[in-house]
Amino acid sequence: MENSPTKVVVVVPTYNERENLPVLVAELLALPVEDLRVLVVDDSSPDGTGDVADALAREHPDVVGVLHRTEKDGLGRAYVAGMTRALDEGADVVVQMDADLSHPSEVIPTMVETLATTDAAVVLGSRYVPGGSAASEWAWHRRLLSAWANTYVNTILKLGVRDATAGFKAWKADALRAVDLGTIRSNGYSFQVEMNHRVVQAGKRIAEVPITFEERAEGASKMTLKVQLESAVMPWKFRFGKRG
Repeated sequence: MENSPTKVVVVVPTYNERENLPVLVAELLALPVEDLRVLVVDDSSPDGTGDVADALAREHPDVVGVLHRTEKDGLGRAYVAGMTRALDEGADVVVQMDADLSHPSEVIPTMVETLATTDAAVVLGSRYVPGGSAASEWAWHRRLLSAWANTYVNTILKLGVRDATAGFKAWKADALRAVDLGTIRSNGYSFQVEMNHRVVQAGKRIAEVPITFEERAEGASKMTLKVQLESAVMPWKFRFGKRG
């Protein structure tokens, strides 16, 4: 990594994010990160997000790529598809982040630097380490639910991180290979927990850097009752189940 630019691929799943995506891509391409690429994974968004992504790819050839999927079958499946493509195309670092502008793109250089200068295999943007915070717009019950979810997950799986459900992460390529993406079972938000669990099982270290998590700028949240129920059940399956 020290002798040549680190190829950083930011994987961004999208579903009905046509307003947010151009803003996010502009932010990412302005970052002081050498050899940074963006891979949009669109699940056939009915609002035309895929067309917007294609236009951005034409505007920024060899920097912005698009992976079109024919159906919406969950955040986890979208990330697995995008991460697999990024590894196949030679990424050294893969960053995962939401398209809704809730994750601060300006923290990515710090995340990449932390991977390059420490033994961390994964760096996650954390709301719950000193200097981090959740969205100021969140109601008290949403803050309580988020804090409870992290305590719940850590009690079961002993992950040793403050923000176990975080979805903003930078991965070394070998860490992604170690978690065996092809056998990831979960979807929705429990995908984040399973990925962390796999890292810990592989004996690798997760580092956290503080972020200020913002409420989405446009569009609707993807958090449904089904997703919440899956997120509650899956940690027990991860602890007592087997891969595959």
